[in-house]
Amino acid sequence: MFPGQGSQTPTMREAVAELAPELLARCIDLVGEDPFPRVAQSTRFAQPAIFCASVASWIALRAAIDSGELERSWEPRAFAGHSLGELAALVAAASITAETGLLLAVRRGELMAQAGERDGGGGLVALLGADERQVALLAEAHEASVANDNAPGQVVLAGARDALRELVGQAREIGVRAILLDVAGAFHSPAMAPAVEPFRDLLDTVEISTPRAPVISCASGQPIADVRSELAQGIVRPVRWRATVLHLFEQGARELVDLGPGKVLAGLVGRNLPELAGIEAASLIAGGGRIEIAA
Repeated sequence: MFPGQGSQTPTMREAVAELAPELLARCIDLVGEDPFPRVAQSTRFAQPAIFCASVASWIALRAAIDSGELERSWEPRAFAGHSLGELAALVAAASITAETGLLLAVRRGELMAQAGERDGGGGLVALLGADERQVALLAEAHEASVANDNAPGQVVLAGARDALRELVGQAREIGVRAILLDVAGAFHSPAMAPAVEPFRDLLDTVEISTPRAPVISCASGQPIADVRSELAQGIVRPVRWRATVLHLFEQGARELVDLGPGKVLAGLVGRNLPELAGIEAASLIAGGGRIEIAA
């Protein structure tokens, strides 16, 4: 599983420099500067930086698998990515090259940043502990839409920033914790529509192969059938991460590995599947390949 925006860590650039120096150099070239110091400033910088860090993590795990460094035979049966993470998942599934994935990540970040600026005040608010009825009530009252359904009691709404501020107040009144996120755009909502067509235009120019293993769409919770169409439309479609994790479980997955950076997705495994815990990729390699389950 490959994470999306918000998963950055202070040391992720070091991992990229060590494991994928050519990818780092190409990233700096495409962005026009080193994006890592500015990850928190804009999705334009966050997306290529997190993509590179995710690919570096995959390179490390793939090398450990191929060298027999792991304690036992282990091979991924499926891949998934949270929003931006789908690009890294497609790289791991040998559907696109790392170079192509980086090109797409850079352009995707640019287009979504531009759409956010054009949107003029759009944003996101995280609802914690809300049930489905409360989510629907708040969304309807403030003309917001679901951007992320990450787990039971963990939903993100997108909408106009002024309306979201009012939503935060109403949420508190009904006993729901609401956090206005520090992002410049109503991501995964109709506000991102201006980014779809130009991103699809780029997708039509790159080479895409059939994945060597299923890549589960975070928008549908089902295997991606049309990579170009689903990546483009995914910009405006909500992230259905809960459905994605449940699909993996229903298909027999019992070891769900968070390829990082960070451990956001490892934590969401337990929220969706209390009988399991997510595995941090680093723990598969550390200590001679011992598999340690992340709490």
